[in-house]
Amino acid sequence: MKPIHLILSKPFEKIGSCQSRFWGNPDLPHGMDYPTYVDDEGDDYPYYFICQINLEQLAPYDTDGRLPHKGLLSFFAKIDHYMGYFGADGIGGCISGPEDVKVLFFPECSDDDFREVVLVDDEGKPTAPEEMEIRFAHTVERYADDHALFAPPTHREWETWDPPYENWEILLQIDSFAGMDFNLNFMDCGVLDFLISPDDLRQRRFDNVRAIVLST
Repeated sequence: MKPIHLILSKPFEKIGSCQSRFWGNPDLPHGMDYPTYVDDEGDDYPYYFICQINLEQLAPYDTDGRLPHKGLLSFFAKIDHYMGYFGADGIGGCISGPEDVKVLFFPECSDDDFREVVLVDDEGKPTAPEEMEIRFAHTVERYADDHALFAPPTHREWETWDPPYENWEILLQIDSFAGMDFNLNFMDCGVLDFLISPDDLRQRRFDNVRAIVLST
């Protein structure tokens, strides 16, 4: 299958509820808290929201039907270190545990049932980088950022993943890149890969996704 590239740009207006977006804030069902994990001191700490994919918008590019063609797929991860918060633990060069990422699949997503959840700092200012619009494409320019669903493992320096993940696929790959209000750098301009087992992908299960940072 060809990768489905994510082309990011600054939107002309605020992106609507349940639409594809990179950075900004996630849309979550009413009553659902922002996803968190427990740090080494036993405290709850929020994951970094990376992006959400409106699967109906993606459907024309997913010609093999690898993903559902309805609903919302949202990606969170421990990437604080790569955003410049160097004291934070996170994903490294070995395949992570399931607690290092959070991928949420919502089969239904509507304006009435979902709302944007905004994290703020002690001064009440939003902590997330400004949202970016996502367009999808099967081809990109030669030196474009390498953000893609079902990316080939071109950044891997070995033949396959370590056991027991040998046949796992790259569900989403995020490249290092920078903007006006962020600098995302995975180990000297590497990539972050979200990995999923073929069986979980077929059964639409996203609760055992893992991650790895690769850099050459």
